[in-house]
Amino acid sequence: MPQPNDSATVPTDSHSPPGKNRGIGAAKPSFLSNLGADLPASLVVFLVALPLSLGIAAASGAPVMAGLIAAAVGGIVAGSLGGSPLQVSGPAAGLTVVVAGLVDEFGWAVTCAITVGAGVVQLLMGVSRIGRAALAVSPVVVKAMLAGIGITIILQQLHVLLGGQAAGSAVENLTALPAAITNVELHSALLGLAVVAILMAWKYLPAAVRKVPGPLAAVVAVTALSVAVAPNVERISFSGSIFDAVALPSLPDGNWRAAGMAVITVALIASIESLLSAVAVDKMHGGSRTNLNRELVGQGSANVVSGMLGGLPVTGVIVRSATNVEAGAKSRTSAILHGVWVLVFSALFAGLIQLIPLSVLAGLLLVIGAKLIKVADIRTSLRTGELLVYSVTLVCVVVLNLLEGVMIGLALAALCVLWRVLRPQIHAHAPAGSGLPWRVTIAGSCSFFALPRLNRVLHSVPEGQDAVVELNADYLDHAFREALVAWQKQHRNTGASVILEEHGTTAFTDAEDNTPQRQDPREFPLPPRTSWLPSGDGPTADDDGGQPPLRSILLGIDKYHRRHADKVRPLVQGLTERQNPDTLFVACVDSRVNPNLITSSGPGDLLTLRNIGNVVCSDGRDASIDSALSFAVKALSVDSIVICGHSNCGAMKAVIADAEGSAPALGSGFDSWLEHARPSYSALLADHPVARAAEADGYSKLDQLSMVNIAMQLRKLEDHPVTGPALASGNVRATGLFYDISTARVVLVTPESIEQLDPSMAVRS
Repeated sequence: MPQPNDSATVPTDSHSPPGKNRGIGAAKPSFLSNLGADLPASLVVFLVALPLSLGIAAASGAPVMAGLIAAAVGGIVAGSLGGSPLQVSGPAAGLTVVVAGLVDEFGWAVTCAITVGAGVVQLLMGVSRIGRAALAVSPVVVKAMLAGIGITIILQQLHVLLGGQAAGSAVENLTALPAAITNVELHSALLGLAVVAILMAWKYLPAAVRKVPGPLAAVVAVTALSVAVAPNVERISFSGSIFDAVALPSLPDGNWRAAGMAVITVALIASIESLLSAVAVDKMHGGSRTNLNRELVGQGSANVVSGMLGGLPVTGVIVRSATNVEAGAKSRTSAILHGVWVLVFSALFAGLIQLIPLSVLAGLLLVIGAKLIKVADIRTSLRTGELLVYSVTLVCVVVLNLLEGVMIGLALAALCVLWRVLRPQIHAHAPAGSGLPWRVTIAGSCSFFALPRLNRVLHSVPEGQDAVVELNADYLDHAFREALVAWQKQHRNTGASVILEEHGTTAFTDAEDNTPQRQDPREFPLPPRTSWLPSGDGPTADDDGGQPPLRSILLGIDKYHRRHADKVRPLVQGLTERQNPDTLFVACVDSRVNPNLITSSGPGDLLTLRNIGNVVCSDGRDASIDSALSFAVKALSVDSIVICGHSNCGAMKAVIADAEGSAPALGSGFDSWLEHARPSYSALLADHPVARAAEADGYSKLDQLSMVNIAMQLRKLEDHPVTGPALASGNVRATGLFYDISTARVVLVTPESIEQLDPSMAVRS
């Protein structure tokens, strides 16, 4: 089917994933290919839109035909130019209260001019590519706004249903309700309640009956009943057809500031409602996603045209759009055709509309208003801690007005976010047993906003009591650091020790003289950083009875139990009875090499063999190594064996020193162990290809030897009677790794060369 052009003048921002069609994409089907689905869907949407448009116009205090004009324009103009392929636009209940207030303050002609102005603002928003920015509104505020509109509509339409006249505000309608009930017009009330009853019972009727839209059935049935039993009830009245209702807008006579605010209000509410509706519709089908900026262009164009013709403001309407999707629509043709049917009906059958009683439309709007109040939204706001924002927004929308209510709701939502983000969790925990220190836990964004709470909690730690501060910060400013340092010095003067454990993404020392900023979160739980004072000003060995800070294994186990044991337990529960590692990891005993860290592996993944110089040996040379190889290959059936060396290796230093006649005096056992690595030095001197590759990449002679040693151990695995056959058959794979401590990067080592696994390290400085 032919579609409006998505390129050139219309921005092409979309919230669809990369690679997906944007808006109505390049490969466009023919008009007739989807007509079989779009034509019946358009008729269903038309039958739903007709009574809703009349009811919204009546509730807005606008000419009845203004609702039909907006429905026709919304379908044809917004349907053609908008960015949502299946959204249906028209007059919406969400703007009823606003339009009613504008009509009362400015008159209908000026309200039409305000609609035109709002459309121009929407056009500018779309062309400026800020469609996504319009979605930067807290959903709870939007839900509360709709609920407030629903309550306002109910209070207003109750008076119409009872045969009276609605007042200008929700508060006035509420206070006048007892008098309206006392002076009820019985026929009007019964007709309106009949509509409510039919709509409430419609979902329980057989599926064949429910193929007819409930609003249409209720309005037609009760209108027919009213002609027979209540001919004198007040009905819709107008003169002429939809073409006779076309009226040009006029500019306001003064009060330009209020008119300008009205333009902004209508534009913002219409944009937010349209975009949220479009996003919701996208979730209901699997076709092309909405181009949000183009949707604003389409909605703005529709409002300009509707206002110029004397119609109500237009928005995307979720009720009609959902009906369109459920009816099987495939493209925007359905929305366009629905607008055509509204136009044809309004031109040819306007007389039928004047048979509808006002109380019938009031009953319809009561149900619509009630549907805007969702119990699920209240429950969600309660669970998510946003009930205060929801309640305040709803009350302000009802008691004040829509714009002020939404602005107050947004301000309150922003304050709640600031409160949650800027208020870190700071607690002091008394020791669980004798000899243990107090714990102060700090988590979150640590800024000067938290200083009062920080000082209160810190000074709750008794003088003279040792303390551990667990800092898990994602943001840390200078003022917060300064307060912690001051307390640390003060508390140490009482004879106590203070240790800081850093677990967060920010470094404590960075806050001393750098601009604070958030850092990327760490996926792996690194050991805590403990240096929190400038060099030379930190705790000494004497602070902990001769033990350097955090070097005690028992303190480390205590921290593990406090912070990590509960997280590790689910990972090891399945390993209780047996282990099933996939790799034997042969590494040096060097304390700086952490196999699980550099391989991102967890409990049960690695069978680790560590020795001086990460060596293996020929069969029978060392029972410990032979037994580890046999256990890994024959008992555990590992898939791979890794030989991992590292930079600045002490064992390789000893090999070089031994060859140069200056070997360290570490005993005969150490000297005999070096025999496993001495062939690597000979290979280095013989210009081993791994040594040449490492030299070309700028590595030192010591690190070249470490890499050659890895390559030599890989060759030994090929000759070993246990690992050799497994490697030859392909059941086991051998890999060499070199851990460069200075860069914290890993290099792949093969028997003949090396390969940088991190592209950024391919050229060393």
